[in-house]
Amino acid sequence: MTETPTKKAPGALFDLSDRVVIVTGGGKGIGKVYSEQLAAVGARVVIAEIDAAAGEAAAAGIAAAGGQALALATDISDEDQTRRLAAAAVDAYGRIDGLVNNASLMSSLPRRSWEEIPVEEWDRVMAVDLRGLFLMCRAVVPAMRKQRSGRIVNLSSTRVLEGTPNRLHYTTAKAGVIGFTRALAHEIGEFGIGVNTVSPGLTLSETQLASSSQNYLASDYNLQRAFRRAQVPEDLVGTVMFLLSDASAFITGQWINVDGGKTHH
Repeated sequence: MTETPTKKAPGALFDLSDRVVIVTGGGKGIGKVYSEQLAAVGARVVIAEIDAAAGEAAAAGIAAAGGQALALATDISDEDQTRRLAAAAVDAYGRIDGLVNNASLMSSLPRRSWEEIPVEEWDRVMAVDLRGLFLMCRAVVPAMRKQRSGRIVNLSSTRVLEGTPNRLHYTTAKAGVIGFTRALAHEIGEFGIGVNTVSPGLTLSETQLASSSQNYLASDYNLQRAFRRAQVPEDLVGTVMFLLSDASAFITGQWINVDGGKTHH
């Protein structure tokens, strides 16, 4: 059975000071914002980034701002690399308290009919967006099990709710994230490890802006939200931090949609 947690003052429930949190894809786009904001509230951030230069630059920026960060070049679809990443986090900081499974293949994918998706591209998306998620969880859970505590946040997408066309492989993988989260929550809950999903809407990250035309971004998408404005990476930070904190200690297997009220779940 999971142990009943020690009672904490309300403010302490949200405290992430000295928590060790791995952020995959943490050197670019929304992941970089997660890394920076987690470090700003005192977390020790481990940036897993396939683009080594981007990861190092993000870590250097965090250090310059007074935070703690370690960057490691990591292809999350490779089992050996995920294991090395987890071992390096424990070697550097002694533990692993949180994992944000943010890395995925999306912005680099052409928008095209499902009939035009090359099989090799489909397989690569599944390798990163689903196998990478699986491997990262397998890499960090031994440390969390030993501690009998840990928080895993998996990123999905509101495409799952909308059935958005033209990137069927990405949408399919992100639907898989939700089933994965629900099942894994029951597999590892006895060790005090929580697993939850956050699904962002269309978010104006640096990678999204670089890969989208102005016509696409200037559509009436934002007018369909209850909050009629564009979504930015900072809109997701609070939810992710909440799910990494003790304030969400009795929440697991859940799916939280963050898109300004465009879709409802």
